[in-house]
Amino acid sequence: MRLVVDLNRCQGFAQCAFLAPDVFTLHGEEALLYTSRFDEALRDQVEQAVAACPVQAILADFSDEPTKVVEGRVG
Repeated sequence: MRLVVDLNRCQGFAQCAFLAPDVFTLHGEEALLYTSRFDEALRDQVEQAVAACPVQAILADFSDEPTKVVEGRVG
């Protein structure tokens, strides 16, 4: 399981830090710190945090499959 947060989109509302404090932390007023990989025991909290983000800046991948790289062909 892993997370990706679009830090350009994140507005620092901190709903994720409130709902999953073991995964997300607000550093200062706007800087979001997070753990990209998390334990299965935190899955419910992370799902709630993803759903609660008002700007949809958080993506969660709950599969254990490795990410496949797709290479584009030019020409």
